[in-house]
Amino acid sequence: MLDRTIQWALTNRLVTLACAALLLAAGGYAASTMPVDVFPDLTAPRVTVITESHGMAPEEVEKLVTYPIETAVNGAASVRRVRSSSAQGYSIVWVEFEWGTDIYQARQIVSEKLQLVGGQLPDGVDAPVMAPITSIMGEILLVGLTSDEHSMREVRTAADRVVRRRLLAVDGVAQVIPHGGEVKSYQVTLDQERMRALGISLPMVMEAAEGSNENAAGGVYQQDGREVLIRGVGRTDKINEIGATVVTSRDGAPIRLRDVAEVKIGTQRPRLGTGSVSGEPGVIVSVQKQPGANTLDLTERVAGELDQIEGQLPAGMEVNRSIFRQADFISLAVSNVIEALRDGALLVILILFLFLWNVRTTAISILAIPLSLSVALVVMYGLGITINTMTLGGLAIAIGALVDDAIIDVENVFRRLKENAQRPEEDQRSVLRVVYEASMEVRGPILNATLIISVVFVPLFFLSGVQGRLLQPLGLAYIVAILASLFVAVTVTPVLCYYLLPQSSTVQEGEDTWLVRRLHGAYRSALDWVLGHSRFVLGAAALLLAATLATLPFMGRGFLPEFQEGTLVISAVTAPATGLQASTGIAQEIEARLLEHPAVEATSRRTGRAELSAHAQGANASEIDVQVDLSEMEMSEVTADVRSTLSSIPGTNITIGQPIGHRIDHMLSGTRTDIALKIFGPDLYRLRDLAGQVRGAIEGTPGLVDLSVARQADVPQLRLYPKRQEMAKYGVTPGHLNHAVEALVGGEVVSQVREGQLSFPLTVRLDSARRAGAESIRKVLIDTPAGPTVPVSRLAQVQHERGPNTISREDVQRKIVVSANTSGRDVGSVVADLRRRISGQVDMPENYYYEVGGQYENARQASRTIGGLSLVALLVVFLLLYQEFGSARAATLVLVNLPLALTGGVAALFLFLGGTLDIAAMVGFVTLFGIAVRNGILLVSHYITLLQEDKSLREAVVQGSMERLNPILMTALTAGLALVPLALGGGEPGKEIQTPLAIVTIGGLLTSTFLNMVVVPVLFDQFGGAKHLREKQTQELSA
Repeated sequence: MLDRTIQWALTNRLVTLACAALLLAAGGYAASTMPVDVFPDLTAPRVTVITESHGMAPEEVEKLVTYPIETAVNGAASVRRVRSSSAQGYSIVWVEFEWGTDIYQARQIVSEKLQLVGGQLPDGVDAPVMAPITSIMGEILLVGLTSDEHSMREVRTAADRVVRRRLLAVDGVAQVIPHGGEVKSYQVTLDQERMRALGISLPMVMEAAEGSNENAAGGVYQQDGREVLIRGVGRTDKINEIGATVVTSRDGAPIRLRDVAEVKIGTQRPRLGTGSVSGEPGVIVSVQKQPGANTLDLTERVAGELDQIEGQLPAGMEVNRSIFRQADFISLAVSNVIEALRDGALLVILILFLFLWNVRTTAISILAIPLSLSVALVVMYGLGITINTMTLGGLAIAIGALVDDAIIDVENVFRRLKENAQRPEEDQRSVLRVVYEASMEVRGPILNATLIISVVFVPLFFLSGVQGRLLQPLGLAYIVAILASLFVAVTVTPVLCYYLLPQSSTVQEGEDTWLVRRLHGAYRSALDWVLGHSRFVLGAAALLLAATLATLPFMGRGFLPEFQEGTLVISAVTAPATGLQASTGIAQEIEARLLEHPAVEATSRRTGRAELSAHAQGANASEIDVQVDLSEMEMSEVTADVRSTLSSIPGTNITIGQPIGHRIDHMLSGTRTDIALKIFGPDLYRLRDLAGQVRGAIEGTPGLVDLSVARQADVPQLRLYPKRQEMAKYGVTPGHLNHAVEALVGGEVVSQVREGQLSFPLTVRLDSARRAGAESIRKVLIDTPAGPTVPVSRLAQVQHERGPNTISREDVQRKIVVSANTSGRDVGSVVADLRRRISGQVDMPENYYYEVGGQYENARQASRTIGGLSLVALLVVFLLLYQEFGSARAATLVLVNLPLALTGGVAALFLFLGGTLDIAAMVGFVTLFGIAVRNGILLVSHYITLLQEDKSLREAVVQGSMERLNPILMTALTAGLALVPLALGGGEPGKEIQTPLAIVTIGGLLTSTFLNMVVVPVLFDQFGGAKHLREKQTQELSA
């Protein structure tokens, strides 16, 4: 097939060049219109179900709300894990589906299951709501609203009613969550003494309050042939009008709401969260995008909308946008990788020119880069893949390899044209014939080498989970670009050779460049020496390999390198039952300390939770986003400084991470740390005890930081136990008592007050003094069916007790999590230490066990997948080589390059990457093995070709090695040097994953190329079996 392709391209030369020009144009169009993001979409198919249960205790929420929802969704198709959190007043259930499940199908499944649950939930519990579809990297923007001239209630109202509504209308925005400030509400605060004196019951006040503020439709009537609409307009937003609503009348005198209650505008209670911007109280607005939305475009549209909103906000209200903006990180990361791509291409051009010393040959080879990249971009555009650091990384890694096929073809054509030019004029063949035959000579090695490089990348496509989502686009971009370079090498390259090379002065003179002459001279001397000392060479190579294999057990294990986002996320969790005010005070102290650090530019704090958020945070938890200036300090230094600064904050668990890494961790294990030790069992108190034992066992493990146990503890509760005998006297049921207490103490929303397009709740409740403690609640008056109004203490025993603050579950079992980060050590070795310590010091009772989740579990799974499938890929590579050479011996000699490459890769891993083998480094070894095998094919295939020409084994080895020195050095140097900008970019945004990959590949290429040119000739000279290979080739040719 390749024969016909080369022939067609050389026959239709102008058509071939026109198609190449069209491809370049198509690639340019694709590049300019494709969406840009920092990473591929890493979002697992997950549906979040939120149920508000208005003040219910966590145990009740678990039994009556969470458990029915979990049970309903657990049996659904493709569900892989169900996690939940039950806390005071709300339940959150996360339903996680198998990777690859369509999110809309997942939501449909959950929606159907929730319909079955509706009837099982208790009265007073809101219907379960599915949170909007958002991306894991969905939080694209944090906006702070602050004002010195307005109250926090006015600021929050502006955030809710103006900013949120306007931003939700922007295409691509999934959710806008305001956090902090004071939510405005209209309140009817009851005076029970006056109600008792006037004989007014709670239901009467409720009914009056509800009827104080509603419109009614009275139908239509006909007048003069026209329809006239009748409207009863009772809605009002005036306090005095609501207060004037009649409750009942006594002796002809009306009793109004204002006679038995105070009607006022206040702050909604309980207050769920507070916020601040760089230490100044404010409202933090989180903007989340839909999956697949172009972050850069969306950020620009949101910024444009904010510009308009800013002009419409009350004077003195400021919009602060410098807190967190993901688009800045994306732009920086993508531009860094594009720079690496550009610098790599320039280094490739330099190497080619030094070797070929000819502008034309260099230009022909280099043209493979834009053409191959264009094909890759067009394919990615067709598949709906975004431009991100992973796809660009795949192209950057491929840059050096893209010219390899073209180099091999150009170098062979160049050499054959020189030979043709040296012949007497009558013996010279036509240029077209020389170009065709020279291209035909290398088509086999080129095809097999390209197929092998593609095959070794195939294991990446079998990775599941977040690592699969990350690395598959990289593998796809690499493979498509490499296959495109093969196509370019057999079509465009021969045509350009035909047009540009025959008249070249270098071809006519027939002399090598000075660099090639020097290299040939040095290599010839070295080759003669190694062939004369074969035992020493093979012994030294074997010793080197043995030393490499001996170091493998000492390698650390990791998941992904740390990202350099320029933003820190600090999670601070104080003791359970800490009130919002006290928790805010601690968080403000943390914020003040952070702002003193020279590298900290701005902070935003969110304490507690927001009404619309799927974050299961209590009032005792704060999350602080810290904008960091990394111009003078490394992120690792800033993190260490911050960790040291905050270590003296008493009674607070502090975890430090970065936004995207933090969200990946949360998606993997439900915690925001590298390691999550999840302990499962039925009893909460036993779980807490075991968690304490585990923490004690692992504390002090080298490399373990931010160690904390999930803040599960008993918090104070005031319980009302019914006195049934007393209740019977007054005709009161426990349900009647509980509902009355819930309405009076907790408050009940009876209507909505509308101010234009805005609506605010109208809540009936007791004033705060009447519900400030156990004694106050004992005195709360309850209406009874028997007539008299009696205090709660007459109907129930009110006493202080304790109960859990939150209950976490996973796959219908209760759990508690011991979480930690790692610093200065790889995750794998730390986890191995933890397992050892736990098994030696903690005795797990029956029905209790623990699992290690988070990055470690995913790294182990990915390592197994890549390792297992790499063996399969190796077998396929062997079969391809066997098919090419028709000899198992020759195929094995080519594969000798793999252990030779391993030596340098492992050395680079220990020297530059701290000896940690993470997923990125594993992909580096995959890349390296493909390139190394290509070099072996070039050498061995040429030996066999020379044996066909009846050369002796030694002659074939010497001549073949000398003639293949140029293309092998050029391909290895271009592949290696193209990666240098990535390898030197450690710590730069966008290059976090590509840097370890590049370092491993370069290290392996150095040893592989050097040893390939030394060890393979010696092995072939010793074990080549010239007669056997000649016979095999002769049989194939005759066949």
